[in-house]
Amino acid sequence: MTKIFYSMLVLLLITVAAQAQEESNYVKEHFNKEEVYIPMRDGIKLYTAIYTPKEAGEYPIMMKRTCYSIRPYGEDQFPSQLGPSKYLMEDGFIFVYQDVRGRWMSEGDFTNMTPNIPGNKHKKETDESSDTFDTIEWLLKHLKGKTNGKVGQWGISYPGFYTAAALPDAHPALKASSPQAPIGDFFFDDFHHNGAYLQSYTAAYPVFGYQTEPTKESWYTEEIQRMRKPNATDGYDYHLEMGPLKNITKDIHYDNEFWQQTVEHPNYDEFWQKRSLIPHLDDVEHAVMVVGGWFDAEDLYGPLNIYKTVEKTSPKAYNTIVMGPWSHGDWAREKGFQAVNHIYFGDSISTFYQKEIERTFFNHFLRDNKGKPALPEAYMFDTGLKEWQKFEVWPPQIGTTTLAFKQNGKLVINEEGDTDASFSYTSDPEKPVPYTSFTEPVTFTPRAYMTDDQRHASRRPDVLTFETDPLDENFVLAGEIMAKLKVALSSTDADFIVKIIDVYPPDHESYEHNPENIVMGNYQQLVRAEVFRGRFRNSFAEPEPFTPGEATDVAFRLQDILHTFKKGHKVMVQIQSTWFPYIDRNPQKYVENIYEANEEDFIKAEITVMGDSKIEIGELKTIPASLDFEIK
Repeated sequence: MTKIFYSMLVLLLITVAAQAQEESNYVKEHFNKEEVYIPMRDGIKLYTAIYTPKEAGEYPIMMKRTCYSIRPYGEDQFPSQLGPSKYLMEDGFIFVYQDVRGRWMSEGDFTNMTPNIPGNKHKKETDESSDTFDTIEWLLKHLKGKTNGKVGQWGISYPGFYTAAALPDAHPALKASSPQAPIGDFFFDDFHHNGAYLQSYTAAYPVFGYQTEPTKESWYTEEIQRMRKPNATDGYDYHLEMGPLKNITKDIHYDNEFWQQTVEHPNYDEFWQKRSLIPHLDDVEHAVMVVGGWFDAEDLYGPLNIYKTVEKTSPKAYNTIVMGPWSHGDWAREKGFQAVNHIYFGDSISTFYQKEIERTFFNHFLRDNKGKPALPEAYMFDTGLKEWQKFEVWPPQIGTTTLAFKQNGKLVINEEGDTDASFSYTSDPEKPVPYTSFTEPVTFTPRAYMTDDQRHASRRPDVLTFETDPLDENFVLAGEIMAKLKVALSSTDADFIVKIIDVYPPDHESYEHNPENIVMGNYQQLVRAEVFRGRFRNSFAEPEPFTPGEATDVAFRLQDILHTFKKGHKVMVQIQSTWFPYIDRNPQKYVENIYEANEEDFIKAEITVMGDSKIEIGELKTIPASLDFEIK
C-alpha cells in the first residue's frame, strides 16, 4: 500500500506541476501586465499589479488586496494563475492585486487590523475602506474603455479581512465582495480565542510585528531563526520547555512591535475593540458572499460573525454564506480527495464550490444579470452526512437541543442532568492536556487536530468525558452552541475547553487512505471545540478572579455546527482546562497579566463542574454579558 501511495503522490505532484506551467503560460498568453503606484488621499502610494485581457472588450474588475505580497514583481513576470479560480480567470476579468500600505512594495506604515473610521468620501483620515475606495476610483479612470465599471473583491484570511473592511462606506462601483476566512476581531480570531492566546501563533509574529521600507525581500527571517532549536521535533516539549510567555518576550520577540502590543493589552480594551471590524458592518448595500471552512483552526469566528452581522444590519445587501469541509483556505485548492486528518469527506468538493458557487456569484453581480443568482441563503456542508445542505436562513430555525451530564460519564439529550451531582478533576499546568493525539513538530497553525481522535484525552484523569448510548437514529446538531457551565475552583483562575465529539461504532471499518495504525472502530472524532478564559466570564474588558470554592457560572459560545451523528454512533462531550500548545497555559493563580506571569505563578487547581451544567445547540436567543461586544 505504501509503494502505491507514494507512486500516486509522485504522479499527483507531476500533474500539479504540469498544470501550474500550463496556467502560467495561459496568463502570459492572454493578459497584459502593468505595475503602478496608486496614490491615496494622504499621498501614500500603494503598489499595484493590473492584468488586463489582451482581447479587446470591457471587463469587470476583480481585486485582491494583501499584506502577503503580490509576487511575482516585474511586468515580464506572470503568476501561475489569476483570480480565485482558473474558471473565473478564463471567464474574462481584469485582475488587480495590491500590496496594502506598509507592506512589501507599498509605502506607508503597516497597522494590524486597521481601525475603521466611519465615512469615506470626504474624510482625510485613512483606513482599509478608504484605501479600497481610492484604488477603485483610480482604476475606473485609468481603465476607462477597458472595464464595464463593476468591481468585485475577494481574499482569504488576512486578505479576507481587507475584503470585509471595504464593506463599510463602499465605493458605488464595488458590486460583489467575497470575504473568505476573514478575520473579524483579533481577540477572537487567529491570535486569540475568547482572549486566550494561541501559543501556536508564536511563529507568526515576525510577519506582522515590524515596520519596513518598500521591499521585495522578506524581513522576518532573522526573528523566525530565533525560534529554532536543534532537534526541536516535538512542539509540546518545545513550548513546555520555553516556560512562561514572558520568556518569549525575553528570548524571541523582544523587538517585535505587535508582540509588545499583545503583551500590553491582555484584555479586550480599546486597543482591541477599535480593531474589531464587526461593529462597523452597517448599511452594506452590495452583494456579499462569506466563505469559510468548518475545520479552519485560524478563522472560524470571522466568517460566521461577519455573515450574521451583515444579515442583521444590512437588509439591502444580498448576503450569503458558504461553509464547507475544509481547513484554512482549502476551497481555493483542489486536491481531488478531500480529507481533514483521518476523515474523508468526498471528491472534488473545491471544484464544485469554485464552478457552481463562487463562479455563479461573481459572474452574476459583475455582469448584466438582474435579480438574485441561483444560490441559497446558506450553502452548508453537513460534516456527518458528508453532503451539502441548502438553508434559507442560518442559523436554522429548528429549536434548541440540550446536552446534559449524569453520573458515570453519561450524556443525555434533551433531558435534565444529575443536578445534585458534581464532577471534578485536577488541572496541572506543568502537565497540560495535548491538543492532538500525535506528535507534531513546532508548527504555525495546526490543522489536523480539528477532526482528530480524542481517545488520548478521554483516557486522562484531568479530562471529564460524557457520552450517550449508541444512537437509535440519525441525530443532527445544527446552529449556534452555548456552553453553560457552573463551576467551582480551588484556585482563582482557570480555562475551560469544551469539545463535542462523534464516537464511531466499535465495528466501524478503517479507511484505506489512512495509515494502518489508525483504527476507526471507537474513533472519537472532534467535531467542534472552543476555549474560554474563565477570568472573562463577566466581561472581556474587565477580568475578575474566582473566589475559591464558590459556585460560579461560566457561559461561552463555541462556533456553529452542522453535523449529523449517524445511527449507531455516540455523542460525546469532553471538558478540560488545558489544551497545549495550541492554547497557552493559564497559571490558574489569578495574575493581572498572564504574558508577564512567573514560573511560580503556575499552580495545580481542583476544578469542579456542577451537574446542572449543560450545552445548548440551535438558534440561541440570549448571550452572556461577556459576549456583548459594544465598543465603549
